[in-house]
Amino acid sequence: MKLAVTAAIPVFADVPKIEATLKVLDEMGLGYIPLGESTVTLSGGESQRLRLSKYINKSQKGTLFVFDEPSIGLHPLDVQVLLHVLQTLIEQGGTVLAIEHDLDLIENADYVIDMGPSGGDRGGQIIASGTPAQVAQEKSLTGQYLHEQREHFHLDD
Repeated sequence: MKLAVTAAIPVFADVPKIEATLKVLDEMGLGYIPLGESTVTLSGGESQRLRLSKYINKSQKGTLFVFDEPSIGLHPLDVQVLLHVLQTLIEQGGTVLAIEHDLDLIENADYVIDMGPSGGDRGGQIIASGTPAQVAQEKSLTGQYLHEQREHFHLDD
């Protein structure tokens, strides 16, 4: 039980159900976690990906996944793993709604609704909406940051 998920995959090659589960965990960026690890020791992002693993490789038609800041505290490479997981849920027929400030996640969205103009009592109004490219043309804070990111990385549609 001290093996990490990735190291355990070949050990369970003759047990298809266990091997498949381990492969999903590995694809979700959890390959370094020891098999016997207590869930209370996992970070919020790790716990979230662990919970999501049960939905991978199953039809998600008609399923709505709602995430509140799923990238918070994640390393940029882990954000890329999260994007892959979210895309997999979409490809399996699910719909993903994320409340998010991470520009990489926003840039990869099909549709963005920018709320503001600020937070708290000064928020709650739709400031801009559309594809990331459309929102990047708006004068909102999100639009300005998206515009800068798109220029920096030479992104165009």
